[in-house]
Amino acid sequence: MAASARSTPADHAGLGLRERKKLKTRVAIRDATYRLIAEQGYDATTVEQIAVAAEVSPSTVFRYFPTKEDIVLTDEYDPVLEAELRSRPTDEPIIESMKHVITRALKLGFDEDAEMTRLRTRLQVEVPAVRSRMMESMSVTGRLLCRVLAERTDRDPADLEVRVYSMALVGALMETTLYWAEHGHQDDLSDLMTRTLDTFANGL
Repeated sequence: MAASARSTPADHAGLGLRERKKLKTRVAIRDATYRLIAEQGYDATTVEQIAVAAEVSPSTVFRYFPTKEDIVLTDEYDPVLEAELRSRPTDEPIIESMKHVITRALKLGFDEDAEMTRLRTRLQVEVPAVRSRMMESMSVTGRLLCRVLAERTDRDPADLEVRVYSMALVGALMETTLYWAEHGHQDDLSDLMTRTLDTFANGL
């Protein structure tokens, strides 16, 4: 759900040595992937090339990322997002909580690498396989929101209303990212996200 594909606050969350090594490998694979894509395009970039550039084996790449699309889309932000949402006041409207969390996530993403963020979102628009995989991956963030919303409203995460609201919110944020990329990244993404959440809360 976040905009960045690089290292994240998980680096500083007291991870053990094993987890830090795994995170370092994931980041190395993603960095190599984006570097190659920026140089030669998405379709021309192969897993074998990525493995060489990241100094790992192709099997290691697949162990961390089942598909090339997953390398582009996967990040470590969902646990951070969930923790941030849980840290907000329980009586705060969920839209206000989301505004706070998304603003923070976007700042972290752009602090890491603004150009990589733009490339990532452009791929979501231009590469059908990436966009399709993104749609599939929405369910992960959706389930996260279901858990938080269920706690906020004293309901079951599997309730239809909880699932509908959560997935509608995730879909709205995804469309905002696509809109930003489709318009050449000219707008401020944080402002667009605020407009989206206001629209979600107030309607048209």
